[in-house]
Amino acid sequence: MISPRTIPQHRKLYEILRKHILDGVYREGDLLPSENELCQLYGMTRPTVRQSLSTLANDGYIRKHQGKGSIVHQLPREIGILSVSGTTSALGDRNLKTKIIVKPVLMPWPDDFMFKLSELEIESGCIHIERLRLLDDVPVFYDINNIANINLPRITARQFENRSLIEMLRDNYHIEIKGGEQRIKAITASLTIGRFLNLKKGQPVLHLERKMETNNPGLFLYSEIFCNTEKYSIFGEF
Repeated sequence: MISPRTIPQHRKLYEILRKHILDGVYREGDLLPSENELCQLYGMTRPTVRQSLSTLANDGYIRKHQGKGSIVHQLPREIGILSVSGTTSALGDRNLKTKIIVKPVLMPWPDDFMFKLSELEIESGCIHIERLRLLDDVPVFYDINNIANINLPRITARQFENRSLIEMLRDNYHIEIKGGEQRIKAITASLTIGRFLNLKKGQPVLHLERKMETNNPGLFLYSEIFCNTEKYSIFGEF
């Protein structure tokens, strides 16, 4: 990870404003402080401030309107990660644990992959990760993740236990999730899925296939998620 001493000024301001947007300091439709105000507040030059705002706009956090300024266009919180309805909001992430089933490994893409891949993705191979997510020690999600090995140095050596995959990609590689597509269907649990989610073979499981677009053109995060909805209802914004 880049040392804080080497982080450019425009990136520091970007991270401050992005955090304020995600934390609700600035909400959907709010105006950010003007360029002059940001220059005075953080002691930065106008080109530095403009570069930070341009990056926020490119990543989908704000929209720049001539004559008005920068208006917040907040991305969905935890985009690409399902939340447990009510419980996660009430308890916070401290009771949501992540157990790594298959550590990150570089491998060829499966022959019968669920989405069509580009030639560059196929040539680059994929980083494959399997995880089990538990709420209050109850297994809720079993997910299989694949992302093309495009400019992701040392990713297989990073720590993934009890850590958000999307946060890791953002913090270490400046990769942001911008949106995507998903397919949802109900299936019956196989022996393997049943073992991970503590379900009997044949019990219903919610199955999601996701292709998530990032701010890096041509780089997508693919996820296959199996959800145990026996105890918790689930929702998500995408």
